Amino acid sequence: MTGLQVDQAFCERLFADLLSFSRDEPGVTRAAYGAGEERAHAVMRDAGLALGLRPEVDAAGNLFLTLPGRDPDLPCWMVGSHVDTVPHGGNFDGAAGVIGGLAAVAALRQSGLVPARPVTVAVFRAEESVWFPASYIGSRAAFGLLPAEVLDLPRADSGRSLAAHMRDLGLRPEAVSGGAAHLSADRIHGFLEMHIEQGPTLDAAEIPVGLVTAISGSVRYREAACFGRYGHSGAVRRSERSDAVFALADLIAGLDAVWGELEAADRPATVTFGEVSTDPSLHAFAKIPGEVRFCLDMRSTEPAVLDAVESALADLVARIEAARGVRFALGARTGSTPARMSAGLVAALGRHADRLGLAYRTMISGAGHDTAVLAGQGVPSTMVFVRNQNGSHNPDEAMRIEDLCAAATLVAHLVAEA
Repeated sequence: MTGLQVDQAFCERLFADLLSFSRDEPGVTRAAYGAGEERAHAVMRDAGLALGLRPEVDAAGNLFLTLPGRDPDLPCWMVGSHVDTVPHGGNFDGAAGVIGGLAAVAALRQSGLVPARPVTVAVFRAEESVWFPASYIGSRAAFGLLPAEVLDLPRADSGRSLAAHMRDLGLRPEAVSGGAAHLSADRIHGFLEMHIEQGPTLDAAEIPVGLVTAISGSVRYREAACFGRYGHSGAVRRSERSDAVFALADLIAGLDAVWGELEAADRPATVTFGEVSTDPSLHAFAKIPGEVRFCLDMRSTEPAVLDAVESALADLVARIEAARGVRFALGARTGSTPARMSAGLVAALGRHADRLGLAYRTMISGAGHDTAVLAGQGVPSTMVFVRNQNGSHNPDEAMRIEDLCAAATLVAHLVAEA
């Protein structure tokens, strides 16, 4: 197996193909269940067909490309990710995992090695929840787990439902709504997702890959608000104000203090207020703000930490409402469950990395990924992070192709063993 070689030109060509039709200055855009994601699926399908892989598409439009093993009845290895992006994002988030998976299979084909069990490259739909306010739409649908009400959610840009966008592409939302499952945990030997790290840790440490031990879950309030009372900025004393912005500032500072305490206790968490805005039709320089809208995203790899942060949120809201004379309306709660990765897969990948002389470190993922769905179904799963430059979900997203090739080589050796 030491002769396995991943073709860098193969990867570069597929990334270039994606960029050619999804450039959307600044950055790239491939909307979930839109033309960009659909065309990206076609590119991956064509690449899989050229490698002799068998294609299958489920009711939700997830694509599965399979290399038969010596024993086609054995549960398969599955590798893959997604190809949708956030608006004006980068070309590597998600796509690196699909292209890396195809490159690993191409290396097996080139070497003449036939693995003992089938290897399936999965191309999941709609991983980026910026388009529809739900997590892991494609991978949950593949297991028949997507709640029927998610099909009615509107896409952020068009306002049309997920079901309508599925029908536009000739897919079968009625089957998805009915719980039709294409994947079964007992038919998957293990799942591996290559992905850019999205943070600076690996690049700062000059380490090309990371092996993921856990994926964060989340508690999210996407449409929260604080309501106070408008008033004149010079005529109302502090004790008589119901200032919505000051109240939100108290909430932000309070949750930041909770986060700091958790961090000091080595309990992983993140707290993010990604959007904060007053009403432009009502706010003014000389007005006390009577309303402010915001979103809140809280994450951790530990369910108990999520519970603690959510409890702190409820306590802070009650205290600030009483002190400031305001009312918070957090709106609908969404989120995802933390996922533990397979210690056995992490150890096996580490052994191959040691043998190949590939530097790595173990780490957690603060971001959510489709891998969490498979792990939640009992599939032994992990991720291989690839160091990247400039973060992710932005136009400057970057990645060295040779680092992805190193990750794909590692994955190829694992699925080829035995």
